Amino acid sequence: MIDLSSLVQPDLGQQARTIHLVDKAGLADWLKAAPPRVRNHLAAMRFSARAHEMLVVPGDQADDWAVVLGVADASSLKPWCLAKVAELLATGTYRLANDARPGDAQIGWALAQHRFTAYKKVEENPQGPRVLLTNDPAHMDAALAEAEATAWVRDLVNTPAEDMGPAALEEAAAELARTYGGLLDVTRGDALETHYPMIHAVGRAAGRSHAPRLIELHWGRDDHPRVAIVGKGVCFDSGGLDIKPASGMLLMKKDMGGAAHALALAQLIMRLKLPVRLHLLVGAVENAISGNAFRPGDVLRSRKGITVEIGNTDAEGRLVLGDCLAKASEAMPDMILDFATLTGAARVAVGPDLPALFSNSDPLADGLLSSGTMVGDPCWRLPLWAGYEDMYASDIADIGNTGGAFAGAITAALFLQRFVGEGLPWAHFDTYAWRPTPRPGQPKGGEAMGLRASWHYLRSRYSPDPA
Repeated sequence: MIDLSSLVQPDLGQQARTIHLVDKAGLADWLKAAPPRVRNHLAAMRFSARAHEMLVVPGDQADDWAVVLGVADASSLKPWCLAKVAELLATGTYRLANDARPGDAQIGWALAQHRFTAYKKVEENPQGPRVLLTNDPAHMDAALAEAEATAWVRDLVNTPAEDMGPAALEEAAAELARTYGGLLDVTRGDALETHYPMIHAVGRAAGRSHAPRLIELHWGRDDHPRVAIVGKGVCFDSGGLDIKPASGMLLMKKDMGGAAHALALAQLIMRLKLPVRLHLLVGAVENAISGNAFRPGDVLRSRKGITVEIGNTDAEGRLVLGDCLAKASEAMPDMILDFATLTGAARVAVGPDLPALFSNSDPLADGLLSSGTMVGDPCWRLPLWAGYEDMYASDIADIGNTGGAFAGAITAALFLQRFVGEGLPWAHFDTYAWRPTPRPGQPKGGEAMGLRASWHYLRSRYSPDPA
């Protein structure tokens, strides 16, 4: 795989070809200032400055050429506006015309050249990658960190379940701890059954090779605000005894997408030294089938003491998250963010592009939404409608784990809210973590959705003047 850090470099006057950015509003003025041969070439090719529209134009010398690229707004570059040219251009070095700063577009430039090749032989391009020069090296480091975190989510989600089980998630967290000086704490076996009974119940059928566990990572100074990041790590979901059809299992390697987001957000926090006390929690399980699988009709006790009647073993992610959220709440953090590929109902509601966002705090939700809009990582808020709480009522337990035929994403979020400590600001991302069709810089497969929105919100809240 390409080293993304090599794809954006400081502009030290290196020889490079030029990329001219033109939007529809500025096209007429740009054409007036262009040499006649360029103007005629663009007219002949009917160049209209649509987003991602690219033309190569001749320069003054025989071997000289430049690129004219259409963008939505030349004065405010979005993350993916350079992605398509980064995919299509010849290998070499490029800079933006008129000393334009690439800003967040560096993220799309780098990610456009990232590929998941762990299981497929790919011939390397002998000429090397496409390199973008930037006159804003301070922003370069932060942009590349975001690109690499996004690529890590993609790689984790794309990896098949046999190689991305609970032990692999534990090793990913352990590597973070080693790299950034964090403290790793993993609970398994009898201790897991005692202290996190719902996590244990969901994962016990997978056996010793894929044994369930709670993975915790602590990092940062004790006097900094505590932030808890929680991820659903269901490494494969057969549905349990309420087994999914074969078609429903095809993408279930991605059911640990919430854990991938949580790990990547933790990496950003530690790598860029956000002044918080980080508490990362990942419930890592495989929802399998065997003689000791949990059953429909069982009643599980939770870490919080709430009893849960199982209406469907395929509604297992909320059980794993329930114990994680209860544990996270005990330390009274400043906020809790959780990520999960939780419900198909969220995809019906908002489609594959948008993570559904739920929160018990309007300021927290507003901050996440505005940050997502600002950085091109949009989210959509759905309501925690208390009127639906009776949908997951149980005759023999405190609550059930299913909410009936309606409002599945909302009732799942309401279930999770029961395990959040009273008065603690909490936000829940029900994310798809998968892109079904490719776009520039965003190939089909695992995808980070809500990651950059969360990171920018945390950075603006806890480090408003980042270095």
